[in-house]
Amino acid sequence: MKAAQLVATVGGVGWIRVAPGTWGSLVALPALLLGRWWILALALLVGALGWVAVREVLRGRPSDDPGWIVVDEAAGMLLALAALPAGAGWLGAAVAFVLFRGFDILKPWPVSWADGLHGATGVMLDDILAGAIVAALLMLFGVFLPGVL
Repeated sequence: MKAAQLVATVGGVGWIRVAPGTWGSLVALPALLLGRWWILALALLVGALGWVAVREVLRGRPSDDPGWIVVDEAAGMLLALAALPAGAGWLGAAVAFVLFRGFDILKPWPVSWADGLHGATGVMLDDILAGAIVAALLMLFGVFLPGVL
């Protein structure tokens, strides 16, 4: 397996036949052990490396978005997790996961707009936007409903 495919599939997770995007999101959950700023740094790193890898994998096929590419889900999920309030724990992670998957699957605007873009930008940006929206919602929960997550 080429390095770009290894990154794009998050170490082969994308090859899981049933719900690869869900698995790509789940793989990010252990990052909760790192702390908010490390999760954010990891999200940025995964997003940047993912964009480069997806660009390479899609070379010559810019309109493709194969389901086995899941680095975009991992990057978006990490972005959402970075916004969890301190001490949110696994309940907060579950809320972040459900919200992220919902935005990723339903693709409300602007996620749907980004999903329509071609190439690595379109593949990566829709999930990064979904993660950013969930991050904003989680921060609002923390402000208006402190201690709930």
